[in-house]
Amino acid sequence: MTSRTIVEIHALQTVPPSNINRDDTGAPKSAVYGGVTRARVSSQAWKRAARQHFNKALDPQELGVRTRQVAELLAQRITAKRPDLTDAPAMALAVEILQAATGAKIEPPKRKSAKPAEDEGGDGAETPQASYLMFLSDRQVDGLADLAVEGSTDIKAFLKDRKNKDRSKQAANTRHSVDIALFGRMVANATDIKVDAAAQVAHALSVHRVENESDYFTAVDDRSSAEESGAGMIGTVDFNSATLYRYAAVDVDRLQENLGRGLGEGASPATPVRRAVEVFLDGFVSSLPTGKINTFGNHTLPDVVIVKVRSTRPISFVSAFERPVAADEFGGYLEAACERLVDYVPDIERAYGAESTATWVLRVGPATRKVADLGSEVPSVTQLVDLVGAAVAERLEQQG
Repeated sequence: MTSRTIVEIHALQTVPPSNINRDDTGAPKSAVYGGVTRARVSSQAWKRAARQHFNKALDPQELGVRTRQVAELLAQRITAKRPDLTDAPAMALAVEILQAATGAKIEPPKRKSAKPAEDEGGDGAETPQASYLMFLSDRQVDGLADLAVEGSTDIKAFLKDRKNKDRSKQAANTRHSVDIALFGRMVANATDIKVDAAAQVAHALSVHRVENESDYFTAVDDRSSAEESGAGMIGTVDFNSATLYRYAAVDVDRLQENLGRGLGEGASPATPVRRAVEVFLDGFVSSLPTGKINTFGNHTLPDVVIVKVRSTRPISFVSAFERPVAADEFGGYLEAACERLVDYVPDIERAYGAESTATWVLRVGPATRKVADLGSEVPSVTQLVDLVGAAVAERLEQQG
């Protein structure tokens, strides 16, 4: 069996009254697991939070933009390279290049949205948009802009040349950003330039049964007179509190492939895999979806983080909580959840011969003391990130 490199992240995080991820009714999301209702935070919500964290940790050139306004973005880059190409000419170039590179239709939206009408100071024209969210790295936008400038004399004739059309596709499939390499990219009209995600993020679930509660609130009108009794506004907001089990896995081999894909012949095969793993680990652990954050101020961090490096397939430990955890004699869930992990992890790994090559544990407080037995304890998230990054780099060097 070919050896792989998989990085797993397991976390226990206690969240006080909050509503960080709402459903269509405004209530906190939930799921039935083990026959009882659990609090749930969707994987999309936490991936979005992690991507926002990347903005603080990485250079903009290492990141991508996911937007339907991709033509406007590219037109701005074309104008930056050729100031004489502005407005309509730049937009026309952007539309043609994007359609050649991705096969997507780029056209004005059918409903009013983008540009104001002429009587509101606009030119009356709608800005062309992609029919779906398009995910391109900063470097890919730059490469497409270079091609647009090169063919600006007659862009349609330029792209009729098969070599130039292939170059446009290569520009959209070269030097993927860290977030594209990690989270993938779907291009409906050009499956040959899609990117399979290297990272998998599970929906976070509470380790125990949860029931949503409702907060009745009122707001007072600051300018109401003493004779005017009652509230200026009345409403309700749903919330819950939970100890969540969070899980993510990174296929380092696929990450390396994604970051290196599309490089031209003779280009350096070196890719920033270690940096991508480190920023994902830090972002996943430290980020928090911001739903109703001003209402509840639920700024917590994980009490337990366990990171494993495997040579086989990834393994989630959520089954340890299939039977919901009961509160201990003092009312908490964290210590009992840690005990579940200590009992479950060695058993599942032994049964399937899935022992990891390395395990690190970051924990906070006396309730988490038992999980220290699961691996090498580290004192800080900074050291955890460094150790995992070094281990990944070492394995990649050994694989050649």
